[in-house]
Amino acid sequence: MKAGTKIAIGTVAAVLTVLLLRGCVATSYHIPSGGMENTLLRGERILVNKWSYGLRLPLMSWWGYHRWADSPVGRQDIVVFNNPANLSQPVIDRRETFIGRCIGLPGDTLRVDPLFNVAHTPSPPDEKSLYAYPKAYERRLDSLLAALSIHSDGLLGQDSARNIRSFSRYEYYLLTQAIDPPCWLQPADTAPGDGHRLHPLIVPRRGATLRVRPWNIALLRNTLVLHEGKHAEIKGDTLLVEGKPVNFCRFTKDYYWVATDNATSISGSRLFGFVPKDHIIGRAAIVWFSKEEGAGLLDGYRWDRMWTRIR
Repeated sequence: MKAGTKIAIGTVAAVLTVLLLRGCVATSYHIPSGGMENTLLRGERILVNKWSYGLRLPLMSWWGYHRWADSPVGRQDIVVFNNPANLSQPVIDRRETFIGRCIGLPGDTLRVDPLFNVAHTPSPPDEKSLYAYPKAYERRLDSLLAALSIHSDGLLGQDSARNIRSFSRYEYYLLTQAIDPPCWLQPADTAPGDGHRLHPLIVPRRGATLRVRPWNIALLRNTLVLHEGKHAEIKGDTLLVEGKPVNFCRFTKDYYWVATDNATSISGSRLFGFVPKDHIIGRAAIVWFSKEEGAGLLDGYRWDRMWTRIR
């Protein structure tokens, strides 16, 4: 066998080995923001164990969702998962990847104030809040952001009718001045008068039936549409599923509620709702690289954090 052929075979074998390891054993994930501080720091790279909850088979566009050696997610686990609110990408494993701490298991009852009942409190001008706008205005908003030199964090969530982004109070002021009346960019709070109350919220589990309440109706409706394949809509204070008014909803999947460790972060299930089991990739296991952002080539390495277990 010629030397060139051996090199080619060796290269192909190495590439296939790397792809096999990334697809079926572990993968690296970059921490893009400060949402998990101080547990995980912005810019760190971690290893995600894909066997933590059973291996979710890759290439879901070929054969759908299957998981080998399925096992439950643990409470307080830091999990890596695909964006459950991305309507533009139908294949789950092609969606962008998020990270969060699981604080609600299937069947748990939480007392939370989710996205749909955000409490608006006084905040400094540079603190970010969530704003919603009709999906049809996406390009118009991008043009305004470019004209006003406003940097956007990008699309943070969406439902069937609205997209959601975050802006500071000053950025929101600039945008409202540039938008011709009536203003189509509004705070994402849909029930401001009820925003300060904490309500019992049950995390759906497979086979469970949940009662529709005023504080969970939007969340249940979005879950049915996004993950249960149902046609659901809200008219007044009534939830319609397949055109019929319902007081109870039945779910076919296990769901989880995730949160960030940084209390000032706007990410987590408050933003995109419940996370279905089929969206979960694995558990964050090890920090393998840590370096201060903006540091020089030879500076800023956090040696004490490298190859440490994530808890």
